[in-house]
Amino acid sequence: CFQLYGYCYQDSNDIPDTLTTITELGSPLEMIQLLQTSWEDRFRICLSLVRLLHYLAHSPLGSVTLLDFRPRQFVIVDGELKVTDLDDASIEESSCTSNSDCFMEFPARNFTLPCSVEGRCQSMNEKRNLYNAYRFFFTYLLPHSAPSSLRPLLDKIVNATGNHNKHGNTKYLLFYPSPSANSEFTQKCVKSANTQYRRVPEAFIPDENYRCWPSYHHKGCLLSVFDVNEAIEICDSYSQCKAFVLTNQTTWTGRQLVFFKMASNHIVPDPDKITYVKVTD
Repeated sequence: CFQLYGYCYQDSNDIPDTLTTITELGSPLEMIQLLQTSWEDRFRICLSLVRLLHYLAHSPLGSVTLLDFRPRQFVIVDGELKVTDLDDASIEESSCTSNSDCFMEFPARNFTLPCSVEGRCQSMNEKRNLYNAYRFFFTYLLPHSAPSSLRPLLDKIVNATGNHNKHGNTKYLLFYPSPSANSEFTQKCVKSANTQYRRVPEAFIPDENYRCWPSYHHKGCLLSVFDVNEAIEICDSYSQCKAFVLTNQTTWTGRQLVFFKMASNHIVPDPDKITYVKVTD
């Protein structure tokens, strides 16, 4: 949730019981812009949403559901998704006498949950939050341009939230999307058998940019890789790529940022970078 920095309570004749809060500043959530960002950034947003929903499902007040669950209720702060409006939050788990009382209706499909021996619909608040996360976020942000090695896992995650199967809970989702739990994404390593590259240490190519998608730089092709072999694979896949530059910058998952270049005519010294130039016959 939003970080609260302070608040001020004031009781005046004009407006009684006035409470002013000071919170951190976030960026409005624009789904079209999110779809144009790298998959790694979208993955981070979905992971932060899962962490939020796990907290709401196990909060000190009990399981909390967001009755008005829409993208406009969230903002992005430093790449993390945070909820801003809790006016429509509820901790009331629906009472029941049979399973038919635990009926959840959504525009695309409906669900019936078990009625517990205590007379409460089991995990209804958590399930409602998860399905809304599925229909507003996961279906758009997770599968689109995802790494091929992770697509089977992502299909399981999306199906778990969309179908409410046995894995449809925040505890399951909190473990499986973690990059540390799935080394296939962080340790992708494919060697190129047909192309050779000349290594130039402490060197950088300041120009010769071309645009690619998705890129961390709007005027060039800046992508994340696990190692040199993956950078070679990417460069080989672009006909205009003739060189690439390893930087000392990493993404939030530890993957290294690499500039891909269309030529290597002008190379300048840079102690923090390593340039690889494609060798042509």
